Amino acid sequence: MYKPFLLMLFVAVQSLYAQNNTFSTLSIADNLKESANSVVREQEIVVEIVSQKSYIITKREALTVLNSKGLNNLDTNEHYSSSEKINAISAVVYNALGKEMKKIRTSDFKDQSVADGFSILTDDRVLYLDYTPTEYPFTIVFESEVKSNNTAFLPVWVPINDYYESVQKSKITYLYPSDLQLNFKEYNFEGLTVQKNQSAGKLELQIENLNAIKPEDYTPSKSKLLPMVRFALDKFNLIGVYGDAKTWKDHGVWVYNTLLKETDELPEETVAKMKDLVKDAKTAVEKAQRIYHYVQNKTRYVSIQLGVGGWKPMLAKDVDKLGYGDCKALTNYTRSLLKAVGVESYYTVIFAGREKTDISEDFVAMQGNHVLLALPNDEKYTFLECTSQDNPFGFQSDFTDDRLALVIKPEGGELIRTNNYNEKLSSQLITGTVKLNEDGTLSADFIRKSTGTQYSAKNHIQQQSKQEIVEDYKEEFSWLTNLSVEKYKHNDDKEKVVFTEELSFTATDYIRNNGGYLTFLVNPLNQLTSIPQRYRNRKFPLEISRGFYDEENYTIELPQGLKCESIPEPVKVEDKFGIYSLTIKENSPGKLSINRSLLIRKGTFDKSEYENFRKFREQIARFDGTKLLLIKA
Repeated sequence: MYKPFLLMLFVAVQSLYAQNNTFSTLSIADNLKESANSVVREQEIVVEIVSQKSYIITKREALTVLNSKGLNNLDTNEHYSSSEKINAISAVVYNALGKEMKKIRTSDFKDQSVADGFSILTDDRVLYLDYTPTEYPFTIVFESEVKSNNTAFLPVWVPINDYYESVQKSKITYLYPSDLQLNFKEYNFEGLTVQKNQSAGKLELQIENLNAIKPEDYTPSKSKLLPMVRFALDKFNLIGVYGDAKTWKDHGVWVYNTLLKETDELPEETVAKMKDLVKDAKTAVEKAQRIYHYVQNKTRYVSIQLGVGGWKPMLAKDVDKLGYGDCKALTNYTRSLLKAVGVESYYTVIFAGREKTDISEDFVAMQGNHVLLALPNDEKYTFLECTSQDNPFGFQSDFTDDRLALVIKPEGGELIRTNNYNEKLSSQLITGTVKLNEDGTLSADFIRKSTGTQYSAKNHIQQQSKQEIVEDYKEEFSWLTNLSVEKYKHNDDKEKVVFTEELSFTATDYIRNNGGYLTFLVNPLNQLTSIPQRYRNRKFPLEISRGFYDEENYTIELPQGLKCESIPEPVKVEDKFGIYSLTIKENSPGKLSINRSLLIRKGTFDKSEYENFRKFREQIARFDGTKLLLIKA
């Protein structure tokens, strides 16, 4: 009589075990939990290219979120617009044992416009899941199906979406008609094994057991570290605009003829105004400068994602009328104004952002997230950032510097590298006087001039309130006690691209009494005391993405009746990473002259060099912390 009951109990236990085993955190290998906030348990993406005009993407991803930080890796949303339709979307949440806790249907997702009504104009909307977990860890299985009428941008495969995320299994499948050619390119898969199956009309890529990536100091950008595969068709469709390009030259012709053609018409009054504006200008560059400043004063930036996939610029005459536009619209408007006065310039597509990302040289496809204007200047280009109302003419800063961009010409596309602000072009020069008072306080009066990327790091301060400026200075000179900003003055020379600060401040307890000995730091104005973290087993190369040069020449006036017990010898530290020097001289009784300089070189180095770099920085920190002993004169 007990046999049926035992059999039922056995089946129930087996069923429970199977359920628990599917998404139980107990089944996650230890190596996948190491340094991980989340684990991709199963990810399957199927992209079915129906024709040159459209594709359907089906996703299923099971993500185990191990802690609250892992919520950042949740990707439970889908965008839709007039060209993209969400056919299905749902999710199921499981607890740590793999037991189902909650079913989430389409109606449970929140629907929101991407536009904010002021700085973004778009018809894009998003369905997103706003889920607040009641416990950790948990697993969420997200499923969706989206149809897109835009094959110019095909879904990429990024198995690891971010730092601190490991992958148990990830797979992508592309299905495509025999009359289309699917191209793909792998990035950052060195040392990884990808299972690859390709046959007529089908491509499968699968990878398993990827450990979480933990960021390290001075690593290359994520675009150079995280594995990724890009896909592109030889014949594509950008929401009704068909394309066919196998080379960057062909692609440039397509962009020019389909996206830019007949967008440069301007009102006759505007053309006449521009000709009058530049009538006495002697060079094309001078004409471009005047027109660039005209655009800055007339327009404002608004992100516009309407029209042909957000890639076709507004008509120049509409920008002229409305006074706003996005990067495409404002760049094309400036190009049109220059064309009206006989100055040639080129619409240029680029990846913008502080992390440098190149347009892929050997993979022709729609790429980039921003547009610049390239102005021929002798045998090089001057690049104009047309979205900025305060950028100096021809200044790129670290937003678009030193990366491959696609210049669009009538005869075709051309890949070129944008300007690199080398070490000496990105400088900070300080001159002034520091007075040490008998009560131990410090009074500093100095001038600081910044150029290049150091210019762009500082010139924004002039737009801030007085309180914000003072707080910024207190934070910058955080090694000083009770800093009080007495006065400041800013001068932004946009012609020479030099930002000058005249600054006076006081600080207390600068002379310290250590057991009856009076000491002070010789470097109150620019200290580099941070030392990069030590790694027992460094995994990634060392990259210094941008170099810079700092130099300080100032005088320290000692309190009446005191002098330095001794003056240290000049020091110089030179390595492949840069050069540091510090010279202290007593020019006259009670007055020291300080000369400090630091050059940091841009470069990428093998991970084995990291410890040498760390030691180089240790030496800089030690010398920047140099203390002198005061005695009675």
